[in-house]
Amino acid sequence: MPDLIDFGTLQLKFLQSKETTGGSVDLFEMTLQPNARMPIPHYHESWDETIYGLSGVSTWRVDGKEIDIGPGESVFIKRGVVHGFTNRSNGPATCLCLLSPGALGPQYFKEMAALMAGGAPDPARMKETMLRYGLVPLAS
Repeated sequence: MPDLIDFGTLQLKFLQSKETTGGSVDLFEMTLQPNARMPIPHYHESWDETIYGLSGVSTWRVDGKEIDIGPGESVFIKRGVVHGFTNRSNGPATCLCLLSPGALGPQYFKEMAALMAGGAPDPARMKETMLRYGLVPLAS
C-alpha cells in the first residue's frame, strides 16, 4: 500500500522511496487542490527533480520563469535551482514527482504535514525541518 500524506490542499502518494530503492529515487504522485501552493520557494543541493503532469494544470516557478504543466508535459529542475509551485485553476492538478537520487522519503513530508496541522505553522520550525532534510528555503 502506498504511503498517503495529506496536507489539506496537497496530497502525496508515495510510490517508491529512498528506502525501497536503496537511495536511487523518491517517486510520488502529488495532487494540488485549487489555490494550493508551495508556501516557500526553495532549492536543494543534493538531488534533481522531474515533474510530469498527469491531470489538470499546475504552475511551476523555476529559476524565475513560470511554466504551466498539464497532462503529458514535464519540467526538469536541476539541483540548486530555486523553484515553487501553485495550482491557479478551479480543479485539482495531479503530477508525478521524481527526485534523483532519493533523498527525502515520506518522513520529511509527514513532519511538514504535522507542522501544518491545526492552523498557522511556525515558520522557524518549518525552516529548521526543511534545512535538516536538505531543502534551502528562500524568502518569497
